[in-house]
Amino acid sequence: MSDIVFADVSRVFQRDGKDFLTLDRIAFDVRDREFVAIVGPSGCGKTTCLRMAAGLEFPTSGRVSVGGKPVSEPGPDRAVVFQQFALFPWKTVHENIDFGLRSKGLADAARRERIAKQVELMGLQGYESAYPHQLSGGMQQRVAIARSYVLDPDVLLMDEPFGALDAQTRIVMQEELIQLSRVNPRTVLFITHAVDEAVYLADRVVVMTRRPGRIREIVDVAPVRKAEGWDRFDRTEEVMDQESFVHLRTHIWRMLRSEQQTDEAATLSTTGGITS
Repeated sequence: MSDIVFADVSRVFQRDGKDFLTLDRIAFDVRDREFVAIVGPSGCGKTTCLRMAAGLEFPTSGRVSVGGKPVSEPGPDRAVVFQQFALFPWKTVHENIDFGLRSKGLADAARRERIAKQVELMGLQGYESAYPHQLSGGMQQRVAIARSYVLDPDVLLMDEPFGALDAQTRIVMQEELIQLSRVNPRTVLFITHAVDEAVYLADRVVVMTRRPGRIREIVDVAPVRKAEGWDRFDRTEEVMDQESFVHLRTHIWRMLRSEQQTDEAATLSTTGGITS
């Protein structure tokens, strides 16, 4: 099992000698091989949740566990894909994908076989010898995802992985991630600001409040997707045109808009009506 569990998690940061509560008693899980997206206002702690699952940050109180074990450090069972591609510019596509494999001590033939499989899955054939600067943004992110998948992690943690891409490339990458998830499913925690993206990709969407981040609602998308037959469509826009999709998207947007309006009202009350 490779589930992720947030059990009554709070996170306090210190700034200028003062405590700032970022997350307040967060409790949710990502089931084995489930795709869960988190959306919420800026600063609500979305990325902090992901970093705690990765073992890069830790709760002030509560517990984060993966596969039934408390997270105490990064581990090979979890791979992280960030918004910035973080590729080695002096290494080729093949060498970038191979980087993590080398530390696992696999034989050359085994590494080549695993790399070839990821190259095919991500549509990178013919680019194995190319350097990052020779690739488009979408191609670079495919390499970053391939570099994570090739390690065969149980859990994939994705922090706005398509946020730096243009709109058209972003849609293509969403479609490719859906296909990849069907072929090679993983437990996925996905952070995004884009409601459409969250509803299109995720089995469940965790909607967070403004800071301090709390869970406002968890929206169950998978039953709607199954009942409405979204998987019969090959194109993102075909799914997004469905009335059931529009209903879920609007429901989540209204919650986020409410949080934004509450945040603006709070700012006005503390500044005497003056904003910058």
